[in-house]
Amino acid sequence: MKILVTVKQVPDTSGKVAVNPDGTLDRASMQTIINPDDMNAVEAALSLKDELGCKVVAFTMGPPPAEGMLRELMAMGVDEGVLVTAREFGGSDTYATSQIIAAAIDTYGIEKDDIILAGRQAIDGDTAQVGPQIAEKLHLPQVTYAGEITKDGDTLTVKRMLEDGYMTIKVKTPCMITCIKELNTPRYLSVGGAFECYSKPLVTMTYETLKDHPLIDKSTIGLAGSPTNILTSFTPPQKGAGMMLEGADKAATDKLAGILAAKHII
Repeated sequence: MKILVTVKQVPDTSGKVAVNPDGTLDRASMQTIINPDDMNAVEAALSLKDELGCKVVAFTMGPPPAEGMLRELMAMGVDEGVLVTAREFGGSDTYATSQIIAAAIDTYGIEKDDIILAGRQAIDGDTAQVGPQIAEKLHLPQVTYAGEITKDGDTLTVKRMLEDGYMTIKVKTPCMITCIKELNTPRYLSVGGAFECYSKPLVTMTYETLKDHPLIDKSTIGLAGSPTNILTSFTPPQKGAGMMLEGADKAATDKLAGILAAKHII
């Protein structure tokens, strides 16, 4: 049994956000982090590994520097990393990305008792589409918005969170589960893991590796092959300096009310 986890390196949206002229994010000029929901998926995989003794493999698609992210996950306890990287894959939207990652997972190999975990959505797109699309392209059952996961034989019991409650769903492996932040609290990497992470295997899959897979078609991958059209993109405006009012008397409250009224807030 093995657990395959899809992860993404995303821009740190708490800092500078830059956009290229073609409407795509200028990722090279921004600080990056591991997508938060993906960290919950990694923690779920590692928790199942602690319980069942299975192998955990992290998959990501991105530029060569994304290897550093995979090494960080290995320091947390992931056993192996797979980096899917090629110029032909750059600029892919969710449809194209799911095709490429599904092809990579299929090439790596899926067995009867395997599980694929993914974060619910990425903070740079917020579409929540890639995980379910991977499942569809691999013809696997899927459960989204997992708030609790338990395994019994070849069956997973998943608490699928809803806005007003939850559903309890049983699903056979192999399957895809997407995870939310309420599922767990991701662990920190260990000192020993930081020393060991560079001795763990990392597989690189390029366009040449995947080009003969049925899901890989040059007309449907990369920026040119992505069906999503971006109408407009812009760098979010910087917030202006705040204003602090001191005092707890009527004069201070009248001043505050005047400011809010001038801005048509009240």
